[in-house]
Amino acid sequence: MAKTGVLPFVRGIDFSQNDFKTKCFPPSVKEMNSLRWLRLDKTSLCEIPAELGKLQKLEHISLRRNELEKIYGELTSLPCLRTINLRHNKIKSSGIPSQIFDLEELTTLDLSWNNLKDLPQGLDKAKSLLVLNLSNNSIDSVPGNVLMNLIDLIHLDLSNNKLETLPPQTRRLVHLQTLILNDNPLALFQFRQLPSLASLETLHLRNTQRSLTNMPTNLEALSKLADVDLSKNGLTKIPDGLFTLPGLKRLNLSENQLKEISVAIDVWTKLEVLNLCRNELTALPPSLCKLTSLRRLMVNGNKLDFEGIPAGIGKLAYLQVFSAANNQLEMIPEGLCRCGSLKKLILSGNRLITLPDAIHLLTDLEVLDLKDNPELVMPPKPTESVVSGRDVCFYNIDFSLQNQLRLAGAIIPPQPAPAPSKDPIARKLRLRRRHVDAAEADTAQAKILKGMKDIAKDKDNKNYNDVKQAEPLKPKRWDEALEKPPLDYSEFFDEDVGQIPGLVIWEIENFLPNQIEEAAHGKFYEGDCYIILQTFMDPNNSLDWKIYFWIGLKATLDKRACAAIHAVNLRNYLGAQCRTVREEQSDESEEFLGMFEADIAYIEGGRTASGFFTVDEVEYMTRLYRVHGKGSSIQLEPVPLAYESLDPRFVFVLDDGLKIFVWFGKKSKNTLRPKARLMAEKMNKEERKNMGEIFVFTEGQELPDFWKALDPERTMDAKPEQPIQVSNCCSY
Repeated sequence: MAKTGVLPFVRGIDFSQNDFKTKCFPPSVKEMNSLRWLRLDKTSLCEIPAELGKLQKLEHISLRRNELEKIYGELTSLPCLRTINLRHNKIKSSGIPSQIFDLEELTTLDLSWNNLKDLPQGLDKAKSLLVLNLSNNSIDSVPGNVLMNLIDLIHLDLSNNKLETLPPQTRRLVHLQTLILNDNPLALFQFRQLPSLASLETLHLRNTQRSLTNMPTNLEALSKLADVDLSKNGLTKIPDGLFTLPGLKRLNLSENQLKEISVAIDVWTKLEVLNLCRNELTALPPSLCKLTSLRRLMVNGNKLDFEGIPAGIGKLAYLQVFSAANNQLEMIPEGLCRCGSLKKLILSGNRLITLPDAIHLLTDLEVLDLKDNPELVMPPKPTESVVSGRDVCFYNIDFSLQNQLRLAGAIIPPQPAPAPSKDPIARKLRLRRRHVDAAEADTAQAKILKGMKDIAKDKDNKNYNDVKQAEPLKPKRWDEALEKPPLDYSEFFDEDVGQIPGLVIWEIENFLPNQIEEAAHGKFYEGDCYIILQTFMDPNNSLDWKIYFWIGLKATLDKRACAAIHAVNLRNYLGAQCRTVREEQSDESEEFLGMFEADIAYIEGGRTASGFFTVDEVEYMTRLYRVHGKGSSIQLEPVPLAYESLDPRFVFVLDDGLKIFVWFGKKSKNTLRPKARLMAEKMNKEERKNMGEIFVFTEGQELPDFWKALDPERTMDAKPEQPIQVSNCCSY
């Protein structure tokens, strides 16, 4: 282990998965006074090392999954400590010194998965706590004086304990945003304090013996509440209080005893996720179709049949997941196939006989689970002529006599619908007959469609002639008279793109795609957007492609739009039949993540400029690049902004906005030095509009501003006292 001063800039150490039960804890750690965080997870510790008491600047410590039974002494002497993570140990209440709650900076405490039977003595003194996790212990009561003092809490997790009630002082937690009480025997707890928690956004009450009598009937004061979990509670109907929450976005009512859903659910206009799995539902209300923001609907393990799914379900334009496994479905409404955003359709474990022909029109569908439907016969895929061109206008038109007479202007009295047969065998025969009759009517339908096409064609010709004659009467607008020029995709992409298996990635810069070097693959800037092309060989040994466009969390509108547009341009350029897939930061699909050998990395800020001009002052993100490559292939590889990243064998570019430093390592190649200088000049010209300054120097001749930019906490005249050590930069 290094002595004091050898690693003066190290801010954190991860010692996880070392065995300090058989090996001695490194004693020189106590000399690393600059440490801000320390991780000792899964290290077989039975007691906290005494060396930790010397780390006076330590702010965050994690001691998860060890064998600790007490934490006396060491942690109480760390004045800057803000976060303590002790989950998955063997700590008892008596093993926690009350002095630890005197730490003024302590904001996060995790004591979950331990052996606590009551709250630690002195917890009420930790008035700065914001996050408190005491889940998965054996706590049976919460003293009122504790919650009276912890009024700044924003996250409280007491799940999986033995609580039968909460004190009246719970209503004082007016800043609380997340409250998790899952798996507690709260049958007698009325929860009258709940309406007082005005800042609450997440409320989880799974398996807490909730009923219609111990839930408040009015929750209108909880205007911010968006996530509610009431699963595994034996509810026979939805509590009335939930209908006073129009801002709900996620609702879990699975594993209850619901037999019907109230039509009043249409008040949840912002609802995105609804889980009704494993109840006793036989039908969903038509008002469900008014939840136009719904993205996920799960109704597995109920008693739904064809009539139980509302025909208007096609109005859910944003629905991405519909899961109805283990029900009694023999058919699904055709309206479900009109949900254009549907990506997952799960219908396993039903009694399906067939599916609507329109199932083939769900072009964005990624998962179709139909297993355990032994009598299922898939409908034939419509021919191209039926689903292309003008014929799509006639798809699913009602040709019945009643409808044709109504269209002709006749007044038709409403006809009572025939009662459906209750005999399941007769129902199956009727569904099969419908499928067979449709197959036998192909010839007749073809004749009808041909006649309608001819009529439509004549009508179009007539309209065209009428418009042509009327042209002199109404001049065209200026933009209508413009002729759209043919697009030359070779201006955006190289000729050989997509001809070699592997990955190619472009970043969007000034409205155009710009190919990035291979060393930067998997490193995405939060302010940028990218196009990713995967080229591979299909089973027939022919080239095939997958195209993605990745959207950064802080990307500008022009970058987002151009990423989608050029992804389609790339598909057209390749002549590929594949579709382009949108991937968003932190919500990437497993298929997308699987293309990269290592985990992808997010980098703050944006590397490229927006295509729009702005008068706002530009904020630059300081970054450090390692220059490497051979011949004309010179690349800039991002590396951590730290003194340890410098390596005498390479050339580095430190981008500090309007100051660009080029650092030559003493052992770096002479061929890299002039090219690094050219890269810095190009960066200044294209990204800084020639407003920046470039500083070039060799190792040992560094300017104070260089060290200041590399480590902002340094003073302007400070520089490292120790020589730079050769690091393994190639691992970044």
